[in-house]
Amino acid sequence: MEGNGIILKKVKSIIRNYNLFTRKEKVLVACSGGKDSTTLAYILKKLGYKIQAVTINPSIKNYSRKNITNLRAFCTENKIKLYEVSFKQEFNYTLDGIKKILDLKGIEMPYCTICGILKRYLLNKKAKELKADKIATGHNLDDEAESVFMNLLRGNMGLMARLGPITGVIKSRGFVPRIKPLYLCREEEIKAYSKLMKFPVVYERCPYAQSSYREIIRNELIGFEKKYPKTKENIINWFLRILPELKKGLKKDKMTYCTICSEPSQRTICNACTIISNLKQKDLNKKHN
Repeated sequence: MEGNGIILKKVKSIIRNYNLFTRKEKVLVACSGGKDSTTLAYILKKLGYKIQAVTINPSIKNYSRKNITNLRAFCTENKIKLYEVSFKQEFNYTLDGIKKILDLKGIEMPYCTICGILKRYLLNKKAKELKADKIATGHNLDDEAESVFMNLLRGNMGLMARLGPITGVIKSRGFVPRIKPLYLCREEEIKAYSKLMKFPVVYERCPYAQSSYREIIRNELIGFEKKYPKTKENIINWFLRILPELKKGLKKDKMTYCTICSEPSQRTICNACTIISNLKQKDLNKKHN
């Protein structure tokens, strides 16, 4: 079997065991140009699924340029249709520009939070435009263990319930479900696979990730893993056992939608529209000055 057959077996297993999607469904793979999403796109293509790829470019200086260049080359070689969306095109600002505007307005929001909110917003928008049935992301076991641990420490059971191989709790109009076919794959084995297959990827982490809360949790879990092997696997196994009960508790909640974009939201105006409104207000101020 080509490359590391273990990863292919795990991916096939999780698609089957969690009914992530069928061969009739249109799957859009969210690609960053990194090892995880590149590996995911390659494996789904290899397994015979009819996939397309989409990348959201926040324009993080040379880091984003390298990823986009690599991703274009990879998709061309593997005959995968790639759609490109950028912060600059959609919002008139790069991530750096958006951060500066929010800082000027006294809105304290980390780079990773801004990027995550706007990427999710644009992914869903593009997926609906392309009439995709599912969005596949490259989240692996290590990523999910970090997310579970983060929400546990914050006491945010609502967000934790929305994690898992298929994200979300309640099916809602206008929202394309997210799935994680690499859910049970370890980051180290994905990295080994991508190197073995000589995928054109940047292995360095995003320069803005170093100061994030997730990075702190990531480093703590790495330390735990060294002292107590299988810590991350134990977290995920525990989480998957309690997940049905977590979801059951939230299914009683009434779904609410953003009054501006109509996306599911816990607030009257979602986080993405709040950010976008601040950017538009900045543009209006420029015109009046």
